[in-house]
Formats: sequence, structure tokens, C-alpha cells
Amino acid sequence: MATRPAPARPFAAGLPADPASLLLQHEVEQLLYLEARLLDDWDLDAWLALYTPDARYVVPTTDLPEGDPRSDLVFIDDDRDRMAARVVRLQGRHAHREYPWSRTRRFVSNVMVTAADGDEIEATAAVAVWRFRGGESAPFVGRCDVRLRRVDGRLRLCRKRAVLDHEALSDHGALSIIL
Repeated sequence: MATRPAPARPFAAGLPADPASLLLQHEVEQLLYLEARLLDDWDLDAWLALYTPDARYVVPTTDLPEGDPRSDLVFIDDDRDRMAARVVRLQGRHAHREYPWSRTRRFVSNVMVTAADGDEIEATAAVAVWRFRGGESAPFVGRCDVRLRRVDGRLRLCRKRAVLDHEALSDHGALSIIL
């Protein structure tokens, strides 16, 4: 049985008290909420623009949530170029599982800044993505661990790791949407 990774430790014990911590928390939340809205609206070009050129998007398998793409099989391991190719494919007719597009609704909660060092920020959030297609619905529930970087004064995503809580994707059959 795979061991569960240690939970992320809060950036500061208790609630952030100083104005800079509160502002950073708010900025991180707003970026994650914006990402969710853009994905629900299928505005994939704007979604991709939220990411830095050295971005990475990883979804480990459900049986090995701590899996490392360098040594383990994962569902998704995209660099920025592969993310862009995924956007092109999902916007066209060649993504048969997503043409016409599924309707989705994302819920992002429990956002917590876990580390900050200069322009690099790490955070975690609980996520639930509901996918509606063909009269059926399917939930994808888990957490996203993100690394953000301040670029030209604005936060951008440079790493996203979506860890699903599911034991298997058997109910879904495939992962055809962006989490």
C-alpha cells in the first residue's frame, strides 16, 4: 500500500496577522479562482496565459499520489509546450471525448499559502471538479499543490500538481479535462 505524503504545513501558525500575509493569501486565492473560472468557461488560451514559460502540470496516478514523473507512471506530465498542445487539441475536433465540450464546474477551497521565498510562493487547495456530459456527471475530487512566481508584479503559476482522492478512475474511464 502506498504511503500518504505528509500534509503541507501552514505558512504561519494560525491565521495570517500582518497585512502583507493577508494580501498574499488574497492574491493566491484570486489567481486560483480565476484559473477555475477560465477552465469552466473553456477559455483555454487565457488559462494557459496564467502559466510561466517554464511551467509544469502533473497529475499522478490514483494508486501512487506521491509519484514522481521522472521515475513513476503518471496520468499527466506536461511542460509548457505540452500544455499548449493540449489546449490546441481540446479546442479542436480531435479530442473526441471533449467534442463537443463537457460542462464543468470547479470548486476551490481551503487555500493555504505553505511557503514564500522572495518571488516564489507555494500553496495548496482542495478542489472538486464536476464534469457533465451525455446526461451523466462525474466528480474529480482532490487537492492541487501549486508553485507561483511573481512576474512583472503579477502572480503566475509555474507548477501545478493535481492529486486525486479517487482510488481509481474506473467510474470516469479517462482524464480528458484539465483539473
